Amino acid sequence: MDFKKLLVVPTAAALLATNAGLAQADTHQEEMMVTVDTEAAELRSTLDHLLSEHAFLAVETMRKGADGAEDFEESAAALSENTDELSSTIGSVYGEEAGQQFKTMWSEHIGYFVDYVNATAAGDEGAKETALNELAQYRQDFSQFLETATDERLEAGALADGLQMHVNQLIGAFDAYVMGDYETAYQYEREAIHHMYMVSKGLSTAIADQFPDQFNNTDPATKAADLRSDLNYLFSEHAGLAAMAMQNGIDGAEDFEASAQALSNNTQGLTEAVTGVYGEEAGQQFKAMWAEHIGYFVDYVNATAAEDTAAQEEALNNLNMYKEEFSKFMETATEGNLASGTLAEGLEMHVNQLIGAFDAYSSGDYEVAYDQTREAYHHMFNPSKGLASAIVTQMPDMFMSEMPEEMPNTAMAPEQNNALLISIIAGIALLSAVLFRLRARNQ
Repeated sequence: MDFKKLLVVPTAAALLATNAGLAQADTHQEEMMVTVDTEAAELRSTLDHLLSEHAFLAVETMRKGADGAEDFEESAAALSENTDELSSTIGSVYGEEAGQQFKTMWSEHIGYFVDYVNATAAGDEGAKETALNELAQYRQDFSQFLETATDERLEAGALADGLQMHVNQLIGAFDAYVMGDYETAYQYEREAIHHMYMVSKGLSTAIADQFPDQFNNTDPATKAADLRSDLNYLFSEHAGLAAMAMQNGIDGAEDFEASAQALSNNTQGLTEAVTGVYGEEAGQQFKAMWAEHIGYFVDYVNATAAEDTAAQEEALNNLNMYKEEFSKFMETATEGNLASGTLAEGLEMHVNQLIGAFDAYSSGDYEVAYDQTREAYHHMFNPSKGLASAIVTQMPDMFMSEMPEEMPNTAMAPEQNNALLISIIAGIALLSAVLFRLRARNQ
């Protein structure tokens, strides 16, 4: 298998993968500015992270279960850790009893998916139907629970319809994978991940309305917050798909080509985003440099497969050289607003996370592999915040919006209704992701 030929696309966040930040403006100054950095926007971004990671890990864990993979238990443990974070957040807002009630119901819903996987492996159509029926009953019970928790800001009937979409996407991704229709499987996976960002918007709107004092009466659904969420999706999905494509590459998996194509489709979205801000010429420069960078990761995967330590070291040296060159490119593009040294440090973190996850997976240390994968996924919300801040700073007039006279109807349309999944994550712990700001220029 020619891994390098198939995966000449950028990995995760070489673009602006940095933790650099400038001191934030004082409160009064921020109130006079269009910004992505508000309490409600942080809530939405946190929900972006936890909800989308749930979808990503659920799909991957179901696939591992179908394959009887050696790392299934560790993949399931990562999904369980995501559940723990959601449950503890709920407990911190609604109390320990509510947190435990949520955890029980949420875990049951995951368990029904596991039942479906096991029934598929056993060829038991009756058990598959039972699992689907359990999911149908669950969506009714859980939707009613969430309607009550949000003081009817989310309506149970509409929420149940939205949860059905979530079920259909996960089951669709799994069924297609089992049948060997990998292209469809990855399409469903991307849809399931993206769907959670729609959920975040509606859910954070309901929560901010329910607890306005906790979020300084700010709105999570502004144009600027929309931009940040869109970038959250592209960057974090890229990290997840890159980690899985590297696993598939070393395994020689049948679905490798489809996973590489999914990553390439994500890359196209990122490239278009860069082009839209910096212009066509800069977009092409970015794409060329990023393709070179992914090539070095590919070299590392191939060297690992060949047990060629010298080639591994060469690939790492090339990544180190690229890190410096790309950081200087970005410093120039931003007219010095991003120091190349600081940018290089952020890119180093990204490289370490992906290489660390891959090395651990290759050596059979699956617990570390999934810890590193989760860190890589989470890290991507830093560059998305920084890049969104840059664009809004550059073109503030495009993101001016008035606060709505009434809160949006949070009994969302079916494609948004996955909000039901965790609407009670009301006071979710705000991420203190360190950001950088850049003043972009058109080229």
